Amino acid sequence: MSEGEHSRPLILDGSSLTISSLVEVARELRPVEVAEEALRRVEASRAVLEEVVSGRVRCYGITTGLGELSKVLISPEEALELQENIVLSHACAIGEPLPTEAVRAIMLLRANTLARGRSGVRRELVEKLVELLNKGVHPIIPSRGSVGASGDLALLAHLALVIAGRPEGRAEYGGRVMRADEALREAGIEPLKLDHKEGLALINGTSATTALLALSIHDAEVLVKTADVCLAMTLEAVGGFLEAFDKRYLSERPSFPLSNGHLACAGNVARLTRGSRLLRADGLKRPHDPYSVRCAPQVHGAVREGLEFAKRITEAELNSTDDNPLFFEEEPYCVSGGNFHGQPLALAADVLALSMTTLGNASERRTALLTTRSLNELLPSFLVHPRARAGLNSGFMIVQYVAASLASENKALSHPASVDSIPTSGNFEDLVSMSMTAALKAREVVDNVAYILAVEFVCACQALAIRGPGEAGEGTRAAYELALGAGIEPVVEDRALHEHIERAAELVRTGEVLRAVEEAVGRLA
Repeated sequence: MSEGEHSRPLILDGSSLTISSLVEVARELRPVEVAEEALRRVEASRAVLEEVVSGRVRCYGITTGLGELSKVLISPEEALELQENIVLSHACAIGEPLPTEAVRAIMLLRANTLARGRSGVRRELVEKLVELLNKGVHPIIPSRGSVGASGDLALLAHLALVIAGRPEGRAEYGGRVMRADEALREAGIEPLKLDHKEGLALINGTSATTALLALSIHDAEVLVKTADVCLAMTLEAVGGFLEAFDKRYLSERPSFPLSNGHLACAGNVARLTRGSRLLRADGLKRPHDPYSVRCAPQVHGAVREGLEFAKRITEAELNSTDDNPLFFEEEPYCVSGGNFHGQPLALAADVLALSMTTLGNASERRTALLTTRSLNELLPSFLVHPRARAGLNSGFMIVQYVAASLASENKALSHPASVDSIPTSGNFEDLVSMSMTAALKAREVVDNVAYILAVEFVCACQALAIRGPGEAGEGTRAAYELALGAGIEPVVEDRALHEHIERAAELVRTGEVLRAVEEAVGRLA
């Protein structure tokens, strides 16, 4: 995003939020405004709620208790106290706080769903969420405690504590963590006294799960393309065969209806290796490459397919009303259901984790290919530099262990959470989604894959340095030169390699590798 776009506010209207704009707000602190038309919808919904309250209509969470306690009627005199008590009783999440970028995404998502105008809240609540975002008041939200049933109740209650300026809440402002009331005072923000439905509207949704999932999908898209870069570098380093990337061949198996991912991978590799004189090296004994290279279009294609599935569900959730109950202009005015249930997101997160674990598995196997003399034929064992004495020097032997460790960790993290369920609320909420667990696991997997790809990138750079980087293709040579500029230089005699891996991981995570090659060969698919 350019400097001008960065300063131009994102307009929330409840229907057009994208993952990319969410990332701009979460990570680049893009300011936010709410569309006036959306605020008019909010006011219209509020008018319906006020009629319901004044008419003493039975309405879940407003004139009744919650869960199994929904059998208990709440008098108009007690209704406002109920909203405050909902927040206080639900604010019991535990564990490490979510990162600031996730908290900002949660606040944005909560504002956007309320801006759809079905929740019955006042416009002041939507505006308060946006004010906190724009002034950089970030609630401290513990990461554990959601079962993804009625949304992310326990986590989102910590957000509500800050909006209400409750001393029990905590927020970060100006680089310091302090009580919610103190943070609001320092930022010049008036706390909001919660009115009918507003405590419930703040906590009764999937915003925490969706925020983590959206950020992870954005990062995964970068990693999938970067994996094609690493693949192309490895293909050249081992003198591999390009035939497996023939689009005519691949088109005979149209198994990727959402993404055409196999063709995307093949096209990317062809562009990245354009002009290469390292492919199909003379004198190779093997008739073709190992599956981590030969079958990469099918494997990377399947990863893209899974990612596209997860993305479609998440993008739909960005602009959904995940609150309960909702208010309509026709009878019944107050409708209660299960839009807060996280099952779609749980499935999306599990598919994302499975897909990215697969990507990491393929990358780790290519690292093993680069470091194993009996497999690659052209490179020294463990990529020990020809000018160094092998045996006295171990080269990149243990670097492969790092990738193997993370790949195996990902396999454990990929056990699906979406098929788990444990009854809550006195068995009244008897089927839960575990969507937040799935999203947290998927986030870890994505982070691990960035490191796995960084290991392959470092090894491929060493291999190209040995074989001759000047002979590499246009895109792979650009990636190699980026690495050199970042201090990832060829290793002759043994040295500590953790800095190489960390620098490479930063280049991978931030998209620097991708940007460098796209400047050389154009945008990758």
